[in-house]
Amino acid sequence: MGEKRTLELELATPGVDAEGRPIRVPLGVAEGRRAAAPDLRSELMLINIGPQHPATHGVLRLVVELDGEVVSRVIPHIGYLHSGFEKLGEYRHYNQIIPLTDRTDYLAAPSNNVALALAAEKLMGITITPRCTVLRVIACEMSRIMSHLVWAGTTAIDLGAFTVFLWAWQPREGIYDLLEEWCGARLTTSLTRVGGMMADVPEGWTARLRTWLQGLPKTLDEVDTMLARNGIWLGRTQDIGVVSAEEAVNRSLSGPMLRASGVAYDVRKDRPYLGYETYDFEVPIGEHGDVYDRYLVRMEEMRQSVKILHQALDRLPEGPVNAEDPRVILPPKHRAMSDMEAMIYHFKQVMEGVSAPVGEAYMAVESPKGELGNYFVSDGTAKPVRWRIRPPSFINLQALPFMAQGHLLSDLIAINASVDIVMGEIDR
Repeated sequence: MGEKRTLELELATPGVDAEGRPIRVPLGVAEGRRAAAPDLRSELMLINIGPQHPATHGVLRLVVELDGEVVSRVIPHIGYLHSGFEKLGEYRHYNQIIPLTDRTDYLAAPSNNVALALAAEKLMGITITPRCTVLRVIACEMSRIMSHLVWAGTTAIDLGAFTVFLWAWQPREGIYDLLEEWCGARLTTSLTRVGGMMADVPEGWTARLRTWLQGLPKTLDEVDTMLARNGIWLGRTQDIGVVSAEEAVNRSLSGPMLRASGVAYDVRKDRPYLGYETYDFEVPIGEHGDVYDRYLVRMEEMRQSVKILHQALDRLPEGPVNAEDPRVILPPKHRAMSDMEAMIYHFKQVMEGVSAPVGEAYMAVESPKGELGNYFVSDGTAKPVRWRIRPPSFINLQALPFMAQGHLLSDLIAINASVDIVMGEIDR
């Protein structure tokens, strides 16, 4: 901590790095560097932010090289939360992997559950029921809202607006109440099963969800009233951490990080799943690719999720939530206790698991943080030979050094918050 070292200051064209790319240099800094003598030696300071720091949004360590208060270089260090999820999954049945997905992105567990189940079902060739399809859409959009609410509240705290956090937290608790009624859990839901859901929604649940949806737009409007034209917020977010559309594509960014740079790519639209192509919703995109546009994109995404949820509730059909396949879905307990064939299926599933055919499958969904992919390789047994996650947080984080270079140290906090990382997904 606080280690100092002296380095040669390589002078280049002001505002351009060694590869000719523009650098966002704060006002006054460029002038000072132009006036510097060619043989000037500048003392750079090396500081640590994290891994135990609230503004790193998890156990992330940022090694920052400072020229005064200007960020010269940032090196993200990960691995302080490493749990080995992918390796653990290779020793578990496909359904037993689902609790691990709760803990990769613990701010949006239901959508992670859905992503895993879709990949396993693609591998096994399983078709889910119409009711299950709509319920999974509901779970995914609830996840998007509750994840973005946490992002809005914690980012506001990072920049000094604590009230927004309290406003955002209250409706998020409403989602947790609904999830608790649905599956008995609030944070780590384990909501899906290969071929269906762990449970159907209880009686009256859809009406309570509609009531909750009616109140959310008011909260979003209050947050916008507080921030969207606030001079301090604008000064801390506009023209900060700019990523062009070309640079965003080159760095494989996805989700709000990509769309804020003006690239209209959304897995729900471009590679539809769960019937998303039949829903009427817009994909919000930004123009400037800065922290402010990422804020606007996420706020509008929540409004679009409300729109999708209303449509899903209107079309939610009656019927079973699980596929009619006793080799995949556990029989009801009363049948397992009274019917020999059901008991045999129950025993084989619990003891042996659901076997997948030899092959491989990749399935991607639009998680709140971007494109979340699951890749399975099967050797014909009930456990995958390889489980690989394509985590949006991990890939989006690698743009942080590029975005932060040339900005002030205080801007680094805003830029890091705008990425919306979750370390369970990074240190998987």
